[in-house]
Amino acid sequence: MKKVGIIGGIGPASTLDYYTGIINGHMSRTKDGNYPEIVINSVNMTEMLSCIQNEDWDAVTDMLVSAIDELSNAGADFAAIASNTPHIAFDAILARSSLPLISIVEETCRYAESKGCGKAVVIGTRFTMSSGLYTKALGKYGIDAVVPSAAEQDIIHGAIFPNLENGIVVPEDKEKILTIANRLITEHKADALILGCTELPLMIKDGDLETPILNATQIHIDSIIEHI
Repeated sequence: MKKVGIIGGIGPASTLDYYTGIINGHMSRTKDGNYPEIVINSVNMTEMLSCIQNEDWDAVTDMLVSAIDELSNAGADFAAIASNTPHIAFDAILARSSLPLISIVEETCRYAESKGCGKAVVIGTRFTMSSGLYTKALGKYGIDAVVPSAAEQDIIHGAIFPNLENGIVVPEDKEKILTIANRLITEHKADALILGCTELPLMIKDGDLETPILNATQIHIDSIIEHI
């Protein structure tokens, strides 16, 4: 059994989902009573967000490469970054990583392809939506990405920070996001909604929409369990 290293803290609430999700998922699959070994390196979210807001991707890369090295020193066999937005710098991080990395973006794209998805609405932080992160990645799999307008991105981003990042779900914010998602799905005839932020599953659940919801967090967790 391999030991997984998780870079968490971005944000803390979703890091808990990774921890419990990996443990429960692994034990449910193996049914042998053994717990998976997990090393979590919880980084300073405020420091990282400052770098991201300044578009200092070199600093983001340096921070995460250092965090991965610490996971390697702690005995991890592979690692995953428990957040979507830092994956904007994933290629640069991977090139310097001391451990194999599992990308939440790539795993979500593969999953969408396996479900026959041809067009997906993507929501997440403003950084994720405006960067083209999922647009480029989904395109490699022949899937069209639809992102909200700049004004709608501000609404979604404002729902994530600071409340959702701290595990606080505001019902009015949920309604605003679902309204945006429904409009885009209907207008663009999309096959799915991708929750491209690890905190969004705290708010948006299966059954909230008639269209399938692809939970990138759970997809990532399932892939991590497979690698374990």
